Amino acid sequence: MVSVLAVSDETIESLWNSQVRAMDVDLILGAGDLPFDYLEYLIDALDAPCVFVPGNHDADLSGYSAGRVGWMRAGLPSAWPGPCGAVNADGRIVRIAGLRIAGLGGSIRYNDGPNQWTERQQRRRARNLALTSAWHARRSGVSGVDVLLTHSPPRGVGDQEDPPHRGFECFETLAGRLQARVMIHGHVHPYGRAAEDRTLGATTVINTVGFTLMELAPGADPTIVRRRHGT
Repeated sequence: MVSVLAVSDETIESLWNSQVRAMDVDLILGAGDLPFDYLEYLIDALDAPCVFVPGNHDADLSGYSAGRVGWMRAGLPSAWPGPCGAVNADGRIVRIAGLRIAGLGGSIRYNDGPNQWTERQQRRRARNLALTSAWHARRSGVSGVDVLLTHSPPRGVGDQEDPPHRGFECFETLAGRLQARVMIHGHVHPYGRAAEDRTLGATTVINTVGFTLMELAPGADPTIVRRRHGT
């Protein structure tokens, strides 16, 4: 079993101080819209790897690559604005702590801010991610992913009707093609209410605004052991 701390959108006082060191966590998942120094603190305090995707209020992290001499962008040395020590899974599939994690960040486009996509743009990105998963399956003989990590929810599954918080229709097809066992997202604030787990086909959909503690067994159904939102 892999002990997972999933966080997004709201900083939690009890996590951003020394008492968090008492938690036994194997992996941190960030679903976006958190201060990067918050993620860095959790990485250091918990001594655990962190996989994240950017939210619509995060900096634009596209175009950066890690080279031999440091971070590069457009062929030139550049300081990466993302959280140090964390793995950006946006548009990628990574294997960390024994889990296969597919990531797709950002929200529906509602203004000119970063990390926003039209439905058509996100559908293209989702298609590329599904093709990457199929390529991994051909090489490894193992299909599907354990976690689909996104910032926004699927359309009609925990999203809202106001323009910034509409989910993506393409996520339903993506979750099916990836055979995702659990989908973890943020973006939609429950404002003190307990966000219900939802289902999307065979995928359990979890809104992790604030934080969620869960245990995941690679290749098996997730077990949520504790849940809290906001404060």
